[in-house]
Amino acid sequence: MNYRPYGKLGYDVSALGVGCMRFPRNIDGEGKVSVDLEKTFELIRYAVDHGVNYFDTAYSYHHTMSEAILGEALGSGTREKVRIATKQPFSVMKTQGDIRRNLENTLKKLRTDYIDVYLIHNVQSSIWEAIKKRGIIEEYEKFRAEGLIRAIGFSYHGGFSGFKDIIDYYPWDMCQIQQNLLDVDKEATAAAVKAAGEKGTALVIMEPLRGGGLAVPPPPVRKLYDSWDTKRSAVEWAFRHLINYPEVSCILSGVTTLEQLKENIEIFSKPDAVPGCLTEPEKEILAQAKTEYEALASIPCTGCEYCLPCPQGVQIPGVFSRYNEGIMFNNFNQPKRSYMFMSKAGQGVDTCAACGVCEKKCPQHIAVIDELKRSHEALKGWVE
Repeated sequence: MNYRPYGKLGYDVSALGVGCMRFPRNIDGEGKVSVDLEKTFELIRYAVDHGVNYFDTAYSYHHTMSEAILGEALGSGTREKVRIATKQPFSVMKTQGDIRRNLENTLKKLRTDYIDVYLIHNVQSSIWEAIKKRGIIEEYEKFRAEGLIRAIGFSYHGGFSGFKDIIDYYPWDMCQIQQNLLDVDKEATAAAVKAAGEKGTALVIMEPLRGGGLAVPPPPVRKLYDSWDTKRSAVEWAFRHLINYPEVSCILSGVTTLEQLKENIEIFSKPDAVPGCLTEPEKEILAQAKTEYEALASIPCTGCEYCLPCPQGVQIPGVFSRYNEGIMFNNFNQPKRSYMFMSKAGQGVDTCAACGVCEKKCPQHIAVIDELKRSHEALKGWVE
């Protein structure tokens, strides 16, 4: 296993980290979902035995059970061998007292006296001012002074400008962003990778395979990869895109099978899986792959957001991007899961009143209402 410096904190972590949001699941005859504990424990313990020393979980994963499952799997004999990062979302910080109570419960679930890295989960521009006003960072600093946590970080989904505001505000120990070969000019963009590196902030990458979608490429992308002399799986191409960045401390993989984990460990253990591993021709192949993926999108939404705000709160570009993602990857699992959260937040198509305001604003002249209905039918139905 290759290791990398964890920002300026003075220790190294495995380049591959295990994300604890996609543990193996069982679904019974009534559609009830539960974590397959036997397979999950096997995954976690195999990872530790083969050099993975970084585990990322959160308060809310697997209906608030992920932390407890990780704690039980690691047991008392493994804790000092690994670094644990977990997150508390702002949505459960109703009072200042809640912030401490949630941390104390997390410590109990993880069966530990301290957390290596404690994140404010999913910081968004829409809640950033409230986070500052409530003094959440100051509460975290108290926990660090007491030895309950050892580093302070944040996770983020959104554009670069919002990310820049957050990372410039405070000397964070670490940050966590979504990046992959399709998101170099989306999400926080590749500029965020550079910004974190310039500050010496540990940078952890989530969604390197876009929820697993990049693991099975469409024929045009497979043809590109096969044209290269060195034969690699699509998974390895996607990981190497991120391994190439020297600013990246750790790349998370939400493995659900032992076979996936073994493949990932093999990739991250190769002697040349280090920063600067990509040649210019290889970078060009990845750029072409991105173009081929994007050409498969069937709804010509550019994400310009001229259609917003929707009077009913529908996040129209977000719905279309998830539908297009399912089409590109020929796999709707991750888009469906993401859409479930959108719908719970009141941003799904089920609130659409078909008022037509969006269609009048769309510069691409998309039949927005019809396309929203089509997207909803493809995206609804995820059970968790």
